[in-house]
Amino acid sequence: MQEKPVFPESFNLAEYFLFDRLREGHGAKVAVRFGGRAYTYQEVADRSRRFAGLLQEAGVRQEQRVLVILPDTPPFVWSIFGTLAAGCVLTMGNPEAPLADLAYLVEYTRAAVVVTLPRVALSLDEALAASPHVRAVYLVPEVSTGDDPESNVEVDDDGAPLRVSSLGSALAQVKEMQVVSTRRDDVAIWLFTSGSTGKSKAAIHTHRDFAFNTEVYAKRTVGYREGDVTVSVPRLYFGYATGTNLFFPFAVGGTTCLFAERPTPESLMAALHRHQPTVVTNVPTMIGKLLEHDDAQRAHGEKGLDLRSVRFSLSAGEALPPSLLSRYLERFGPGCERGGGEVYDGIGSAEMFHIYATNRPGDVKPGSLGRVVEGYEIQILPQGAAGPGAPSCASDEIGVLWVKGDSVALAYHQDRDKSFATFHGQWCCTGDLFRIDDAGYLWFSGRADDLLKVSGLWVSPVEVEECLMQHPDVALAAVIGAVDPAEHGAEADGVGLLKPKAYVVLREGARKKLAADVIKSLQAHAKERLAKHKYPRWIVIADDLPKNDRGKVDKKTLKERERT
Repeated sequence: MQEKPVFPESFNLAEYFLFDRLREGHGAKVAVRFGGRAYTYQEVADRSRRFAGLLQEAGVRQEQRVLVILPDTPPFVWSIFGTLAAGCVLTMGNPEAPLADLAYLVEYTRAAVVVTLPRVALSLDEALAASPHVRAVYLVPEVSTGDDPESNVEVDDDGAPLRVSSLGSALAQVKEMQVVSTRRDDVAIWLFTSGSTGKSKAAIHTHRDFAFNTEVYAKRTVGYREGDVTVSVPRLYFGYATGTNLFFPFAVGGTTCLFAERPTPESLMAALHRHQPTVVTNVPTMIGKLLEHDDAQRAHGEKGLDLRSVRFSLSAGEALPPSLLSRYLERFGPGCERGGGEVYDGIGSAEMFHIYATNRPGDVKPGSLGRVVEGYEIQILPQGAAGPGAPSCASDEIGVLWVKGDSVALAYHQDRDKSFATFHGQWCCTGDLFRIDDAGYLWFSGRADDLLKVSGLWVSPVEVEECLMQHPDVALAAVIGAVDPAEHGAEADGVGLLKPKAYVVLREGARKKLAADVIKSLQAHAKERLAKHKYPRWIVIADDLPKNDRGKVDKKTLKERERT
């Protein structure tokens, strides 16, 4: 067992991830690629110091929040490290989120500075003007991958009290600022939960949290190393990608490759072919779409996807069905003509910053989420357990996953009740249902609040989804609960009348079949493999399924559609 990482009392993440690379002699190495453009570690460091200088010039004080709402372009990188270097607190948002959600972020974070696109700033005009906290807004041009992300943005100076400036022009005119002295337990970053119920909440993290997970997960477990080149499907504002596609490669002297467009099979394949990455951050939904897109390309006589440069891929965010993993590895796994490395599926959360249990080199158990990362501890406790001291569930018994480690958040901002229920010292109650086998492998059974009670018996939607995904016609499946209209009213509020309802996206070759025939085949397939109360009573064939801003299937939207 390796010693647990210990960090000095005086500690800043900008030093750890960026400026230490200069001291190691990596200043001339390429840190960021954006299409055909490249930025060295020295260039990123210079811009980050200037960004810190902008914050100082705007009167932003240490520990005040900076809200970055940008696509994956290079200015996002120096906005992150410049914020940390100034001792300020980084918060991040999705530029494609609804206006109401972005206005909520401005109010909730009480940001002193907002960095965003011109169109986002225009849509947020009222929220920014109404905020007593926002001192300055810096605009970054909205560009396609490879275009100049530092070009000047024309700003209409109408004498408004709020300072609005072009970030590129402002950086060129300000002095560099040296890294502020911070402590390892000073607040560094707020990471937002996915907001599956209600508004998204911020998990408050300190500087040491991110360095701890980088050491034990990125370096020791999956093996990031100097020279790695990374590409990501999830966007940088999502902690999963902030780690895998920025912090982790920077920590080892690697190169992060960014593309500004919305992740699609086409935009991802363009990035993969251009940059020839060694590490790819993926999600199950895109893994399925890549396979379908590759099928379509090959059917039209095109070359298809080539992943021979890839050492390994990462998957997280939602369950990776074994059937989907098997299909992917048969085409792109080790030893395949166009294949790369293994896929390391894992589980993490905003509350813990990143992944704390995972498959890993030489230790992949398909269908499982691997074993706990050394440096963390896990327990499977009965639902309703009041704290981490409760008796653990027996081997292979389903319960709630609790995790302990030095990357645990301090609390949720402005939500003490939820904080009390989730954080217990170093322990975090995840709300995820798991079982752990005798060998220590974790098996996901869904969210506790997603379970369906059908005919008095509990049903995990994950089990039904995996069964449907094993059918050769199915590319993607999502299962929710629905009430039979014919039975509704038999009992007050429909209790006990819930049945599984499946939404299914078909694979390319099955889309010409009659929907009624496909549904009949899927139901027969499920009845043969599942207990009677588990098979989906209704199946809806959909062109696609709604996704949230993390790339996960958005069951909240499906449930809302069902209710209406």
